[in-house]
Amino acid sequence: MKESKEQRAGSPLVVSRTTAKAEQWAAGCLAWRLVTEDALAVAEEAMAPGTQEAWHVHDRTTQYFHVLAGELDVRTADGVRSLGPGEGLVVRPGQPHQAAVTASAGATFLVISAPSSSGDRRAVAAPSS
Repeated sequence: MKESKEQRAGSPLVVSRTTAKAEQWAAGCLAWRLVTEDALAVAEEAMAPGTQEAWHVHDRTTQYFHVLAGELDVRTADGVRSLGPGEGLVVRPGQPHQAAVTASAGATFLVISAPSSSGDRRAVAAPSS
């Protein structure tokens, strides 16, 4: 949801899944774009069991993954971090990564990106183990 100048200058804007449009980015994976500004992007995402995103990297964006429900695996060159509810992980610019759900239940999580990752994502090969 893109904010108008009036919304940014006026009262705080309440956002949620009900005010943001759901966007399917892969089979079994949905994102709700809660904040879409140049300096900050916040998305609530849901991934079904057995799903994963492609390995990729951001050159200028720092991302923070924060799990709300389920278990999310975030893979980096340093290994796999399994995150449960209330846990998060920071991925810095230049760090190849991949989010995946290998548990029997899906995962719901926030992805907070600063600055926005729009236009700052390129595919990379999985790091060799």
